[in-house]
Amino acid sequence: MNMQINRKRNRGFTLVEIMVVVVILGILAATIIPQFIGTTKDAKVSAAKAHIAELESAIERYYVHMDRYPAAEEGLKILVEPPAGDDGKKWRGPYIKQLRDDPWGNPYQYQIPGTHHSTSFDIWSRGADGADGGEGDNADIGNW
Repeated sequence: MNMQINRKRNRGFTLVEIMVVVVILGILAATIIPQFIGTTKDAKVSAAKAHIAELESAIERYYVHMDRYPAAEEGLKILVEPPAGDDGKKWRGPYIKQLRDDPWGNPYQYQIPGTHHSTSFDIWSRGADGADGGEGDNADIGNW
Protein backbone atom coordinates (compact mmCIF):
# COMPACT_ATOMS: atom_id res chain seq x y z
CA MET A 1 0.00 0.00 0.00
CA ASN A 2 2.87 2.34 0.79
CA MET A 3 4.24 1.93 -2.78
CA GLN A 4 0.95 3.00 -4.34
CA ILE A 5 1.04 6.27 -2.41
CA ASN A 6 4.62 6.98 -3.61
CA ARG A 7 3.63 6.34 -7.25
CA LYS A 8 0.72 8.79 -7.06
CA ARG A 9 3.03 11.53 -5.73
CA ASN A 10 5.57 11.06 -8.56
CA ARG A 11 3.09 11.39 -11.43
CA GLY A 12 3.33 15.23 -11.76
CA PHE A 13 5.83 17.29 -13.79
CA THR A 14 8.78 18.97 -12.16
CA LEU A 15 9.42 22.68 -12.49
CA VAL A 16 12.46 21.98 -14.67
CA GLU A 17 10.39 19.89 -17.10
CA ILE A 18 7.75 22.60 -17.37
CA MET A 19 10.42 25.28 -17.95
CA VAL A 20 12.03 23.20 -20.72
CA VAL A 21 8.66 22.90 -22.50
CA VAL A 22 7.99 26.66 -22.16
CA VAL A 23 11.44 27.49 -23.59
CA ILE A 24 10.89 25.12 -26.54
CA LEU A 25 7.48 26.69 -27.25
CA GLY A 26 9.03 30.17 -27.07
CA ILE A 27 11.73 29.23 -29.58
CA LEU A 28 9.15 27.76 -31.95
CA ALA A 29 6.94 30.85 -31.67
CA ALA A 30 9.90 33.17 -32.28
CA THR A 31 10.77 31.36 -35.51
CA ILE A 32 7.24 30.85 -36.88
CA ILE A 33 5.36 34.09 -36.06
CA PRO A 34 7.56 36.45 -38.14
CA GLN A 35 6.73 34.43 -41.24
CA PHE A 36 3.04 35.32 -40.86
CA ILE A 37 3.51 39.04 -40.29
CA GLY A 38 4.12 39.76 -44.00
CA THR A 39 1.15 37.70 -45.13
CA THR A 40 -1.34 40.38 -44.06
CA LYS A 41 0.34 42.92 -46.33
CA ASP A 42 0.46 40.42 -49.20
CA ALA A 43 -3.20 39.55 -48.69
CA LYS A 44 -4.22 43.22 -48.89
CA VAL A 45 -2.25 43.72 -52.11
CA SER A 46 -3.81 40.57 -53.61
CA ALA A 47 -7.30 41.72 -52.59
CA ALA A 48 -6.72 45.14 -54.16
CA LYS A 49 -5.54 43.53 -57.42
CA ALA A 50 -8.63 41.30 -57.49
CA HIS A 51 -10.97 44.26 -56.84
CA ILE A 52 -9.30 46.29 -59.58
CA ALA A 53 -9.68 43.41 -62.05
CA GLU A 54 -13.37 43.14 -61.10
CA LEU A 55 -13.87 46.89 -61.59
CA GLU A 56 -12.05 46.81 -64.92
CA SER A 57 -14.27 43.98 -66.12
CA ALA A 58 -17.40 45.84 -64.99
CA ILE A 59 -16.30 48.98 -66.85
CA GLU A 60 -15.75 46.94 -70.02
CA ARG A 61 -19.29 45.51 -69.71
CA TYR A 62 -20.56 49.07 -69.21
CA TYR A 63 -18.71 50.08 -72.38
CA VAL A 64 -20.39 47.27 -74.37
CA HIS A 65 -23.86 48.42 -73.30
CA MET A 66 -23.35 52.18 -73.35
CA ASP A 67 -20.83 52.55 -76.23
CA ARG A 68 -18.66 54.70 -73.98
CA TYR A 69 -16.59 54.53 -70.81
CA PRO A 70 -17.89 56.28 -67.70
CA ALA A 71 -17.02 59.96 -67.64
CA ALA A 72 -14.63 61.21 -64.97
CA GLU A 73 -17.51 63.05 -63.25
CA GLU A 74 -19.59 59.85 -63.12
CA GLY A 75 -16.72 57.87 -61.68
CA LEU A 76 -17.08 54.28 -60.52
CA LYS A 77 -20.47 54.85 -58.87
CA ILE A 78 -22.03 54.61 -62.36
CA LEU A 79 -21.43 50.86 -62.09
CA VAL A 80 -24.07 50.59 -59.34
CA GLU A 81 -26.38 53.55 -60.09
CA PRO A 82 -27.96 54.30 -63.49
CA PRO A 83 -27.06 57.56 -65.20
CA ALA A 84 -29.63 60.33 -65.49
CA GLY A 85 -31.32 61.17 -68.78
CA ASP A 86 -31.44 59.12 -71.98
CA ASP A 87 -28.36 57.08 -71.03
CA GLY A 88 -30.39 55.48 -68.24
CA LYS A 89 -32.42 53.55 -70.84
CA LYS A 90 -29.38 51.72 -72.23
CA TRP A 91 -27.87 51.05 -68.77
CA ARG A 92 -28.13 47.32 -67.91
CA GLY A 93 -26.57 47.40 -64.47
CA PRO A 94 -25.75 47.19 -61.76
CA TYR A 95 -22.44 45.93 -63.10
CA ILE A 96 -21.10 45.17 -59.62
CA LYS A 97 -22.99 44.37 -56.41
CA GLN A 98 -21.41 47.15 -54.39
CA LEU A 99 -18.64 49.69 -54.75
CA ARG A 100 -16.07 48.76 -52.10
CA ASP A 101 -13.18 50.71 -50.70
CA ASP A 102 -9.68 49.30 -51.07
CA PRO A 103 -8.29 47.06 -48.29
CA TRP A 104 -6.86 50.14 -46.54
CA GLY A 105 -10.26 51.85 -46.37
CA ASN A 106 -9.77 54.37 -49.21
CA PRO A 107 -11.90 54.64 -52.36
CA TYR A 108 -10.53 53.27 -55.63
CA GLN A 109 -9.47 55.97 -58.08
CA TYR A 110 -10.72 56.25 -61.68
CA GLN A 111 -9.29 58.45 -64.41
CA ILE A 112 -10.25 58.77 -68.06
CA PRO A 113 -8.22 59.17 -70.20
CA GLY A 114 -5.73 57.35 -68.09
CA THR A 115 -2.13 58.29 -67.49
CA HIS A 116 -1.02 54.70 -68.09
CA HIS A 117 -3.75 53.86 -70.66
CA SER A 118 -4.14 57.00 -72.73
CA THR A 119 -6.83 55.46 -74.98
CA SER A 120 -8.96 54.12 -72.14
CA PHE A 121 -8.93 54.42 -68.34
CA ASP A 122 -6.89 53.85 -65.21
CA ILE A 123 -8.20 52.33 -61.98
CA TRP A 124 -5.95 52.22 -58.94
CA SER A 125 -5.62 52.00 -55.21
CA ARG A 126 -3.28 54.47 -53.58
CA GLY A 127 -1.86 51.75 -51.34
CA ALA A 128 -1.29 51.74 -47.60
CA ASP A 129 -0.45 55.46 -47.32
CA GLY A 130 -3.55 56.63 -49.21
CA ALA A 131 -1.48 58.97 -51.40
CA ASP A 132 -0.53 58.73 -55.06
CA GLY A 133 2.90 57.27 -55.75
CA GLY A 134 5.03 55.62 -53.13
CA GLU A 135 7.21 52.57 -52.88
CA GLY A 136 7.01 49.22 -51.11
CA ASP A 137 3.85 48.92 -49.01
CA ASN A 138 2.80 52.43 -50.03
CA ALA A 139 3.03 51.77 -53.78
CA ASP A 140 -0.01 52.30 -55.96
CA ILE A 141 -1.77 49.20 -57.27
CA GLY A 142 -3.48 49.68 -60.61
CA ASN A 143 -4.71 48.11 -63.83
CA TRP A 144 -1.38 48.77 -65.51
